[in-house]
Amino acid sequence: MKKWYAVIGSPIDHSKSPIMHNSWFEQLEIDATYIPIRVEPENLEEALHAMTILGCEGFNVTVPLKEKIIPFLSAIDPSAQAIGAVNTVKKTENGWIGYNTDGIGFVKAFENDFGKSLRMAKGLVIGAGGAARGIVDALKNSGYMDVDITNRTLERALVLQKEFRLANVLEWRNIRDLSMYDFIIQTTSNGLRSSENWPIQFDTLKRSCKISDIIYNPWETQFLHQAKQHQLDVQNGLGMFVHQGAESFYLWTGQYPNTEKIVSVLETTLGGNHVNR
Repeated sequence: MKKWYAVIGSPIDHSKSPIMHNSWFEQLEIDATYIPIRVEPENLEEALHAMTILGCEGFNVTVPLKEKIIPFLSAIDPSAQAIGAVNTVKKTENGWIGYNTDGIGFVKAFENDFGKSLRMAKGLVIGAGGAARGIVDALKNSGYMDVDITNRTLERALVLQKEFRLANVLEWRNIRDLSMYDFIIQTTSNGLRSSENWPIQFDTLKRSCKISDIIYNPWETQFLHQAKQHQLDVQNGLGMFVHQGAESFYLWTGQYPNTEKIVSVLETTLGGNHVNR
């Protein structure tokens, strides 16, 4: 019997996950399919019950359900426990088990594009929401020990600093000079806004500073546009999206898919190059 997997959330029509996972099933000759399912928060429990009855093997979770799904799962992996959010669910004999592959997906993409030498470098994470939590957790677990954080709401940044033992918290309005940083990771929706909303002065950055923004739609955020104007190496969120998906795929199937090939496919679909040097 053909196995099936899904991504749930709302909205969901824009998701590129079906293209990605169905390509991997075809390449690896796995008799399975992956579909998008729109689920509103108030219908989540009912949807999970239906997916169980219909034999779903596993699914991804996107906004606004990553935190809301936790009470309905049998257990969650330490990766999700530390972050407080789930993006991957796997069917087991003991029920649904939740995981979070976002953070490790980011680190794999970051190191694939920029190498592992930055583990010993000084970095700054912008943001203190769910995405930042996952990325900070994965960075620390991967050996990035000198990471600072900044956020518009200082209190939220201080919570992450204490929880993940980050080096320093920078006040949002006092971060104009960032010449000490070797990489900067932008995790918020602020990257979509015009540069006048940013206190950062890009001309103070090292020419070697690497800039990452986890958004990939639009392809080039205003944040990345400004960085490119200053001839900095930049990376958008497509690599993170692909690698977090690959980690989910591995949890479900025990096989790790070809990430390079699907990046090329999605770059063609979206019309750009996710890393610019």
